[in-house]
Amino acid sequence: MIIPVRCFTCGKVVGSKYKDYKQRVAKGENPKDVLDDLGLDRFCCRRMFLSHADLIGEASPYQ
Repeated sequence: MIIPVRCFTCGKVVGSKYKDYKQRVAKGENPKDVLDDLGLDRFCCRRMFLSHADLIGEASPYQ
């Protein structure tokens, strides 16, 4: 639903970088290059972004 504030595995703060990641990938940049530029080097942090399903728009009418 919402990107977690910290990586579940290592505890690194990742929530503040998701907006930049989403905007840059939407503009056509390579996701690998964007993740490298944002400083997400560990594969556990990368999976937080790559496997995230943005469903907040579908769940928000029911709150």
